[in-house]
Amino acid sequence: MAKNKKYIQENPKSMMLVKSAFGQMKSFKLIPITNDCPFVECLFSPREKMMVVIGKYMKGSYHMVPKLDDNGDEIPVKGKPRANGKKVKEERRLVDTCSEHYIVTEEEIRETIQMFAVNPDAIELDEFFLSDSELVGATATTPIIEKV
Repeated sequence: MAKNKKYIQENPKSMMLVKSAFGQMKSFKLIPITNDCPFVECLFSPREKMMVVIGKYMKGSYHMVPKLDDNGDEIPVKGKPRANGKKVKEERRLVDTCSEHYIVTEEEIRETIQMFAVNPDAIELDEFFLSDSELVGATATTPIIEKV
């Protein structure tokens, strides 16, 4: 952390630490609060105990996207569905996507929060690292989904 003190002094903190949900689990994330923040957001995955950092810098990557006709509608596959189960034709396209980085150690996740969050002590992070995170809205007596 000592090597990062210079970075912290030269770059003001540009993100806010907030509670959130990741899928159906309690989590936290960092959201930008200034225009010069280098990230779109930083998400903590409680199941994998890692942080996904989405950068502002774009890069090209190939993705399979639905093939469209002249009207912009997806073109259905003739006959049986494809091997991947999809019922529309697809093509491989180069798409600009935000860069992604993965921080996998607890120490580096905490260090990242200290470096970028204006409120690094807003959330007790131990609950996310010491035990399995709870499902959102779940308590000992309340089910997540109630009967309709």
